[in-house]
Amino acid sequence: MVAAWKAAGLTYNKYLSIAARVVRRSLKEQPRLAAERRGDMQLKFAKWDGGKQGEVKSLAKESVEQ
Repeated sequence: MVAAWKAAGLTYNKYLSIAARVVRRSLKEQPRLAAERRGDMQLKFAKWDGGKQGEVKSLAKESVEQ
């Protein structure tokens, strides 16, 4: 049996992201604000070549754009 998220064409990470967002939005005001702050992500990536750091890219921005 295929999981519902897979049958819907979602990746597991996307499914978790949507589920977490739904839970956060269902909370009352104060707990919701605290949960939203915990949900912020600041992940950066840089490719190293020959001992030199390349351009730093924010992975959080790329995931929001998708």
